[in-house]
Amino acid sequence: MNPISLFCILAGVTLNAAAQLLLKAGTNAVGHFEFTRANILPIGWRLATQPPLIAGLACYVVSLVVWVVGLSRVDVSIAYPMLSLGYVVNAFAAWYLFGEVLSVQKLVGIGIILLGVVIVARS
Repeated sequence: MNPISLFCILAGVTLNAAAQLLLKAGTNAVGHFEFTRANILPIGWRLATQPPLIAGLACYVVSLVVWVVGLSRVDVSIAYPMLSLGYVVNAFAAWYLFGEVLSVQKLVGIGIILLGVVIVARS
C-alpha cells in the first residue's frame, strides 16, 4: 500500500470515528429521549439543529468520499479491516471526552483489534 492509499484509508477511518464522537456530543446536548408520536417532531428538530450532530453528518459525507477514493486504490480485503481502528480511536476518545470507562476487558479487546489489523495489513 503506497502512502497516498494509506492516507485515504486512515483519513476515512478518522473521519468516521470523528463523526461518531460528534453524534454522541450532539445527543448528549439533547439528553436522553425516546421518540413517541407526540415528541418526534420536537426531538427531531432539536437533534437536527445541534451543531455537533450536523458536523458529525458532514464528517460522514467527507469520509464516504475519501473512503471511495481509498477503495479505488486498495483491496477491500485490506481496507475494510482498517475500519476497526475506529473502535480503538473512539474508545480512547470517549474515555477522554465523555468520561467513559476503559475496563481491562475493553483494553484487551483493543489489543486484539490492533493485532488483527497488523496481521491483515501485512498479508
